[in-house]
Amino acid sequence: MKRILIVGGANGIGLSVATELAKREESEKIYIVDKAEVADEYRHAKFETFLFDLTAEDYSLFDRFTDIDTLFISAGFGHLALFRDISEADIIRYVNVNTLPTLRLIKRFYPQLEGSTDFRCGVMVSIAGFMSSPFLSVYAATKAALKVFIESVNVELIKAGSSNRILNVSPGSIPGTRFDGGTTTDLTLTEPLTRDIIHHLDQKDDLFIPKYDEVFRHVLDRYHSDFRAEGLHSYDYKEQSGRIKK
Repeated sequence: MKRILIVGGANGIGLSVATELAKREESEKIYIVDKAEVADEYRHAKFETFLFDLTAEDYSLFDRFTDIDTLFISAGFGHLALFRDISEADIIRYVNVNTLPTLRLIKRFYPQLEGSTDFRCGVMVSIAGFMSSPFLSVYAATKAALKVFIESVNVELIKAGSSNRILNVSPGSIPGTRFDGGTTTDLTLTEPLTRDIIHHLDQKDDLFIPKYDEVFRHVLDRYHSDFRAEGLHSYDYKEQSGRIKK
């Protein structure tokens, strides 16, 4: 990976991936596109940053990134709330930030994905996209759409004879990120997960669920056995977690 485009790289896992890849001697340039600036303390000589709102209609900004060999998409947001408390405007914003940009970006770079040259691509999805997620219903729906999209396109890539794949990264909560309740990114906490993500990108894997053997294999087994009971269990777990703002 020499020239990398990270969409949503100003904080969280996107910033962590950018920082980790910048340490590699072979990395020449890391383009970061985000609606927020990269904070001064995180800047690196290999970073080139662009301010952009992914809800914009005009995506011609991305026409300039003709030299990249890696695309990593980590833009997205979510917060714990019952569906009755989510406004219609927020529903639209969820889809416009979490789902549509990934489809639009992968469409733009699909010739590289389908080509014979190595092209790495990864998307931050969520374990919430694999099961019913009370208090995260709309967020989970946006991530479930990405899950099925990635699976479907990867089959098309296989049939097209390409060795490239889209990596679905689907973690649970991630310590050290704003999504986990923090106000800043703590790169010391995100580094282990980031290294695992980069390893799976290098291998051109199509799915990485962190803590799968320790946690999520059992959760998914329970969900597939009885999705209603697991949904109720998930509701109670979140309600008792202290993460829900009253």
